[in-house]
Amino acid sequence: MPGTVVVTAVEAVGPDPVLAFLLQVVVLLTSAMVLGRVAVRLGLPAIVGELCVGVLLGPSVLGHAAPAVSHWLLPQGADKTGLFGGLAQIGVLLLIGLTGVGIDGALFRRKGRAALRVGILALVVPLSLGVLAGWLMPERQLPAGADRPTAALFLGVAMGISALPVTAKILMDMKLFHRNVGQLTLMAAALDDVAGWVLLSFASVMVTAGLGGGNAVALLYPCAFVTVAWLAGRPLTRLAVRLATRSADAAPVIVVTIAVTLCCAAAAHVLGMDAVFGAFVGGLLVGSAREDVAARLAPLRTVTLAVLAPLFFATAGLHVDLLVLADPGIVVLGLVLLVIAVLGKFAGAYAGARLVGLTPWEGVAVGAGLNARGVVEIVVAGVGLRLGVLNDELYTIIVLIAIITSIMAPPILRAAMSRIEQTAEERLRAMHADPAPLEH
Repeated sequence: MPGTVVVTAVEAVGPDPVLAFLLQVVVLLTSAMVLGRVAVRLGLPAIVGELCVGVLLGPSVLGHAAPAVSHWLLPQGADKTGLFGGLAQIGVLLLIGLTGVGIDGALFRRKGRAALRVGILALVVPLSLGVLAGWLMPERQLPAGADRPTAALFLGVAMGISALPVTAKILMDMKLFHRNVGQLTLMAAALDDVAGWVLLSFASVMVTAGLGGGNAVALLYPCAFVTVAWLAGRPLTRLAVRLATRSADAAPVIVVTIAVTLCCAAAAHVLGMDAVFGAFVGGLLVGSAREDVAARLAPLRTVTLAVLAPLFFATAGLHVDLLVLADPGIVVLGLVLLVIAVLGKFAGAYAGARLVGLTPWEGVAVGAGLNARGVVEIVVAGVGLRLGVLNDELYTIIVLIAIITSIMAPPILRAAMSRIEQTAEERLRAMHADPAPLEH
């Protein structure tokens, strides 16, 4: 039997960790590249194809068809421990750090008030609905021993958050980056990102430190962390970046960016927060150091987006078990959460857009742009799974929501923007704009 031959050959190789690591990287990276390109050809974000790699090689397909091969190549927990786990973690930290670098502070100062109103409503409405769903969720659908308030908060954050990298990539691909609606959507998404990382850090502290006794003070760690990073870390980062930019070579700036991102991630981890929050703060520090620093990070961005980030997203899909959808209760829960995520985000964004004077179609466009969850929701879900707040069923639902909402955004945006006339200011901005947002 061919299957028996494959399994026998696999077992004969033996559990060599170095060989397993090399094969994992080769298989996942090449698969992610191929499926990512297929997704782009279909007009979808590359992340959709990269997540499908994990689904195909995980328990949904390969784990079901050839469990011995799947277990040897990608054993349970391979994405969390060992060489491969460390590489995937570096990938997501650098991706989130580059997201922080790409946030335009000057843009916030010009149109921050309107973006703040839109961002707050677009976050609070779906977040509140997600928390309510977590409170009302049947006990049997929560992870064993999970604290309901923390699980509800994680679910709310996953429902409410937007994905700045995905939103930016969609706006760029559709040539909407220069439009007023595109600018406002991008700023609101950035604000949602910041608020989402803060809420994620709060939820992480609730899991690791608890709320009892003196541990409640740990909830102040995120605010203290950002304050210290801005007051003490920002001057040091500016000095390091200034010294690095004296060289015509991009290598010193890249090294400084990686060092600041990982140092902030490590500091956040020590304080009981999730490392991705620290990486995001580190990216903000680097981005605020010099306006031209992002241009020097092009090589790092290429490696991160072409190699490290796809590996992380491929591993994220390994936890997606579509077989759980055979349970009608899980299907109903998934549909309810999808409706909450989509309608909550659209309702909040539309209300915020109308509040700041945008037209109905502009409100629909803003809602469509902010509805794309992508990378951020998947990171939040991964943190919840790692901390035991979410189980595999909830994780699968959240990842599927991230994929579905990322697919929904382009056609709705296209339909809405076709009804919005381009202004002279937007045409002038398009002549000078050269955006280079992240691709995930």
